[in-house]
Amino acid sequence: MKKCYTANTDQSLNKRYVVVSYTLFTLKYMLVVCISLSYCFYSTQVICQEAILHISNGATDKEYCLVYNSLWTNLSLSLSAATAYPLVNLSSRLLCSSAGVSPAIVRGKAVVVMRGGCNFSQKAEIAQDLGAAALIVASTKPMSPPGANVTEYEKVQIPLALMRYMDFLDAQNVFGEEMQVRLYAPAVPVFDASIVVMLLIGVVTVALGGYWSGACERERLRASRGGGGRGGEEKSDSGDLALYSPLKVVIFVGLMCLMLVLMYFFYKYLVYVIIAIFCLASATALFSCLDALLDLAKCSPMSVTVLGGSVSVRSVLLSAVCVTVAVVWGVYRNEDRWIWILQDLLGVAFCLNFLKTISLSNFKICVILLSLLLLYDVFFVFITPLFMPNGESIMVQVALGPDAAGEKGNTVEVPAEPSTPYEKLPVVMRVPRFSAWTQNLCGMQFSILGYGDIIVPGLLVAYCSRFDVWVNSPKKIYLFCCCIAYLCGMVLTFAVMLVTKMGQPALLYLVPFTLLGSALLAWRRGEMRQFWNGTTYEMEHLTLAAEEESADCS
Repeated sequence: MKKCYTANTDQSLNKRYVVVSYTLFTLKYMLVVCISLSYCFYSTQVICQEAILHISNGATDKEYCLVYNSLWTNLSLSLSAATAYPLVNLSSRLLCSSAGVSPAIVRGKAVVVMRGGCNFSQKAEIAQDLGAAALIVASTKPMSPPGANVTEYEKVQIPLALMRYMDFLDAQNVFGEEMQVRLYAPAVPVFDASIVVMLLIGVVTVALGGYWSGACERERLRASRGGGGRGGEEKSDSGDLALYSPLKVVIFVGLMCLMLVLMYFFYKYLVYVIIAIFCLASATALFSCLDALLDLAKCSPMSVTVLGGSVSVRSVLLSAVCVTVAVVWGVYRNEDRWIWILQDLLGVAFCLNFLKTISLSNFKICVILLSLLLLYDVFFVFITPLFMPNGESIMVQVALGPDAAGEKGNTVEVPAEPSTPYEKLPVVMRVPRFSAWTQNLCGMQFSILGYGDIIVPGLLVAYCSRFDVWVNSPKKIYLFCCCIAYLCGMVLTFAVMLVTKMGQPALLYLVPFTLLGSALLAWRRGEMRQFWNGTTYEMEHLTLAAEEESADCS
């Protein structure tokens, strides 16, 4: 007897897994702020505000952070060109007068004095009159470039810079009182290798996420064509969800706006909620990615029987590893020197799993969602500074944290003492600027890319990959074309950022490139109708075929 199948959905099976599906969706949706922060930022500072103090005693050398004003002081661009001075310790004095200081002691030498008591120009003029070759002011307060009137700039001819008092104490412990110092300020190149690394992270993550989504769609179609059974049941357990209603997309974007505004006003409370959720979601995502890799490598699950049930040893060990990575990140999340590696690893896993799990049903939904998010991005980056009381961008404020003053503008402020690090949202990829050695002495400088700059266009890339499966397009042409469009958009984003020396809302460039690129390809191949209707078109086609087969059976 011939067995016939229909395209009707098994309602009982859907109900069976709806709780799991929406639980996973709620977890990811609470991290909607990750998607809402679509901002590409290349950390830049005013040129020559940070410098290096090189100290040596002939056998040992060490370098420390300096802050100075390039309008006031000219420093050499390299260590070899810098003049060496013996260092005189007058840190017990404020040097607001020359009383008690012999010119013979300081003549031709660099002098260290304490901050306070009088302004910087007065200290510098007194040191200059005594014959000092350079003045270093030790500070126990946050350090900004020393300022003065224009007329005072002309009076001071010796180098003037600030250093942390704690650094000076460390130098005394290392070198004692016999120190030779050189002050220099290496030029910071406009282009940094971190940009290339960030570009690779974005493009590779989008490409892999799109490919994974297409592979899952191929497996789903094979399972459905095989008559459901066990294959269909496994797919239902994956928790995949699709955005198919324009109204839901509008509501989704509206809630993103609400979430961003709440984060702006209640940052110090909500940041810990987001951190906790990120640990849970990223551990789950990392498990999903590594488990898929082990399946691809045909690694055995190593199942054992425990209390009458089957337990996968591989899954248990993998879960322990993923939870450990997430916990280590959570504990050491403010250690800028190395924790960015774990954050980027967890971020890539989160984005990949998101692109595999959440899908857009057709190109119409892609156009609506990406267009709304483009407007959202532009509004919160460029428009909000026009009416906010302090003239700051809500997007930048939330992305970098309210206490990241040194990263948001052109004014350097270096903390003089160890302080409790401010909490940052784990919603960006971070790569340190490799060539910014001077700035990294004073505090790590990063190039950052918001998760939204990967996930939002990545949803379109994933749709193109699934459409490749639906129409059996050769060589995954839609996936390849959309990835190239994403690459071009990213290159333009970084180019504009380098030219303007300002962070850019990356979606402003990514959305037009990816939408127009994929639409032009579909039009050129004569598949625009199928591409526009997407899943709806595919389901109508399958239903019609099923009805015809059912009629043949009867």
